[in-house]
Amino acid sequence: MNIFISTATSFFFGFLMTPVLIMVLKKINLTEVPGGRKIHMGHIPSMGGIAIIIATFFGLFAWLSFEQIVQTRYFLVALGIMFSVGLRDDLIELTAFQKLIGQSIPAFFVILMADIRISGLYGFMGIYELPYMVSVAISFLAILVLTNSFNLIDGADGLAGSLSVITFTILGTWFYDAGLQAYGLISFTLVGAILSFLVFNWHPAKIFMGDTGSLSLGFAMTVLVILFVDKNGTMAAWEGLKLQAPLAAGIAFMIVPIYDTLRIFIKRAKKGKSPLKPDKSHIHHFMLRMGLRHDQVALTLGAVKLGFIGLVFVGFGFSDHILVPLVAIIAVGLGTWMDKKTLANVKVNCKKTPRVSDKPVLKKKKVKTQQAKISKTIFSKNEINMN
Repeated sequence: MNIFISTATSFFFGFLMTPVLIMVLKKINLTEVPGGRKIHMGHIPSMGGIAIIIATFFGLFAWLSFEQIVQTRYFLVALGIMFSVGLRDDLIELTAFQKLIGQSIPAFFVILMADIRISGLYGFMGIYELPYMVSVAISFLAILVLTNSFNLIDGADGLAGSLSVITFTILGTWFYDAGLQAYGLISFTLVGAILSFLVFNWHPAKIFMGDTGSLSLGFAMTVLVILFVDKNGTMAAWEGLKLQAPLAAGIAFMIVPIYDTLRIFIKRAKKGKSPLKPDKSHIHHFMLRMGLRHDQVALTLGAVKLGFIGLVFVGFGFSDHILVPLVAIIAVGLGTWMDKKTLANVKVNCKKTPRVSDKPVLKKKKVKTQQAKISKTIFSKNEINMN
């Protein structure tokens, strides 16, 4: 019962708080200005993640039991730290090194204190258990990379929120089935807060989540997916729905940021550019160039993500040796088709656009100018003093 009450609590609290936040951010002029990599129109307030995370914690502390708070305390503290890093970056931009340090603290918190990590490859390539330090290093790298990858996905109205809702809803259901009620309640409380934000973030957006929201949600999503993967790989069949391909399932949950990051990295490396340099070559930028609206991009990528997750759940009896290559092949195939479709659409739009020489030349109106004339009587009416 608490799952529904907590979800409703975070939704209504976020729903009431977000319009107030929009008004305050506009009054203090904390808005996103269009231009550069910003593809929106007008001055839109950012930092909507404040409403998401505050509404989430409000719902959690209202309905988590004391035992559940103790069980998840390291995760909750780490989420609060990541929220503060995103908030600081939105208010006063951090350098890359400062942001890395800030993100490393909550990452190590959940890995070392909460022991949420990738403990092995669960039979993939014949590897079951990883050495502890290798496990920590891989988990740390995965959290940092995927958190920032999700941050970069937040470039179209409703996109990051839609992908988050899908992930947290499915994870929350699975956690409850596997006996991890505390993390199930956390997942659904996040769903309620995000849905309240999407009411105002859907196209045309009245507010953006900013790094305050995208870093926090990306971190929470990555950590809970790692927990899902490790629990799936180590649990007994009678404990709940056990997927025989936990790594493929983890990839499916994070398929959009994973594909976008790899695609950007490879393309920029081929051109000799820095993979860290921001530009407009992300997957949502390409889909917008295909002629899709922001809401269509969000719905399309959400459907793609659901398709990949559905694939691994339908094939729960297959191992990672089958599903990991299958997921990779389908993702590359869809991405290649998307690139070709985008290029073809851009060419069509270029042909439809009239050339400069074909545009009608606007004739400039002749402005009549009058020369200043001196009156002939100006000297006759004034006496000249010769003294």
